[in-house]
Amino acid sequence: MAETKASDNPGVSGVAGRYASALFELAREERAIDTVGRDLDRFSALIDGSDDLQRLIKSPVFSADEQEKAIGSILDKAGIGGIAGSLIRLVAQKRRLFVLPGIMRDFRALVAHSKGIVPAEVRLAEAPSSKVLDDIKAAVREMAGSDVDLNVKIDPSLIGGLVVKVGSRMVDASLKTKLNAIRVAMKEAR
Repeated sequence: MAETKASDNPGVSGVAGRYASALFELAREERAIDTVGRDLDRFSALIDGSDDLQRLIKSPVFSADEQEKAIGSILDKAGIGGIAGSLIRLVAQKRRLFVLPGIMRDFRALVAHSKGIVPAEVRLAEAPSSKVLDDIKAAVREMAGSDVDLNVKIDPSLIGGLVVKVGSRMVDASLKTKLNAIRVAMKEAR
């Protein structure tokens, strides 16, 4: 398998993409991609679980010093250090905390891309059982021809069936689409 560079992934761009690419390259050089990924996932969970941390990251009201101190304290308490901790501290120092969620998303995309994992999305009308979910994963994996990172979304407006998106390919087998097609066909038959 040819070596993948962060710049080879067209889905990563902008400020967040540049930080993520640099982080990915450094983590790869240090053979710490999985460690950095775990640390970023832990920090992401902290963000998701705290409205105050979300405000700190998104709000321009806080000074760089306030952001650095708060982030440093959070990282120390959470035990997040190393490459990921250094990046998060750097982003706080540069007053770019607002791009942190994008950096984490783009880093995950670079890791998946380097491992040959294709992102896929499945929308369903209701939450599937674990057996149905396993069947969907197997079918999507076969469709993609490689491992997939499956993101399942529940969309009750579909009524039934599912919509699968892998890269630029989409398969719409939802009841909503089928009913709309019947509606159009009946209007044309008049």
